[in-house]
Amino acid sequence: MASGIFAVLDDIAALMDDVAVASKIATRKTAGILGDDLAVNAEKATGFLASREIPVLWAITKGSFINKLIIVPLALLLNAFFPVIIKYILLVGGAYLAYEGAEKIIHYIFHKPKKGAEVIQEQALEGEAAEKAKIKSAVTTDFILSVEIVIIALGTVLDRSLTVQILTVSVVAILATVGVYGIVALIVRMDDAGHSLIKRSNDTGFRAKLGHLLVKLLPIVIKALGFIGTIALLLVAGGIFAHNLDFFHHLLPQVPAMLKEFGIGVVVGLVVFLLVEGVKLVFGLGKKKAH
Repeated sequence: MASGIFAVLDDIAALMDDVAVASKIATRKTAGILGDDLAVNAEKATGFLASREIPVLWAITKGSFINKLIIVPLALLLNAFFPVIIKYILLVGGAYLAYEGAEKIIHYIFHKPKKGAEVIQEQALEGEAAEKAKIKSAVTTDFILSVEIVIIALGTVLDRSLTVQILTVSVVAILATVGVYGIVALIVRMDDAGHSLIKRSNDTGFRAKLGHLLVKLLPIVIKALGFIGTIALLLVAGGIFAHNLDFFHHLLPQVPAMLKEFGIGVVVGLVVFLLVEGVKLVFGLGKKKAH
């Protein structure tokens, strides 16, 4: 009886060891996309009133967990019974990310930034609706990025048993959500940490200087994340097309991969943006918002 229990424990330990090794490899493979995920979601989780930052971030984090609960079993099932569809799901997601990136660039170039009273008035008019819209956008983007993270993680353990596949992909999915949104939470609360340091040190000494630095750095970090997040969207989108379509994969082989993927993301994003705007124009969509 005791020997049987020890045998089971030994099997569990061996399985956990396999999962730990596989998870380490999968995490390393997904490191790039996790970095992009962090940049994109940090940018999307900022820009709210201080009192709403953590509730909004928690709402996005819950949405991310729900995304993973949907994606992980679906990816495993599709990989087992209909693997060809995964490529097309990735391409549709890539087109959406490229569209988001191109839209941000076009908005930055052609729209005059709002100032002072305009921003206050817009926030007062939109309020909760605007917050829900940003949360929805963030969760949608997280869904697409999560699909790629899960697919890449799954690709590293295709030669392993189904149990190892399930556990490895689940571990990577959980680490992705906890790690990314944990860091985002630290970023959005930088100014609060700074104010706390200033208050505790009576605005004197090293801690006070550090507090002032954190307060001053937050708007710079947010602007930087906006820029990096847009670049990341286009890079991820371009990478999806370059890795899944032979035409893009073999296009301009002399150009560095990162530059080529960024260019593909921009071109695809502009094409999708023009198509979307064309559909809106034909069907008169978006005009109702203005009234």
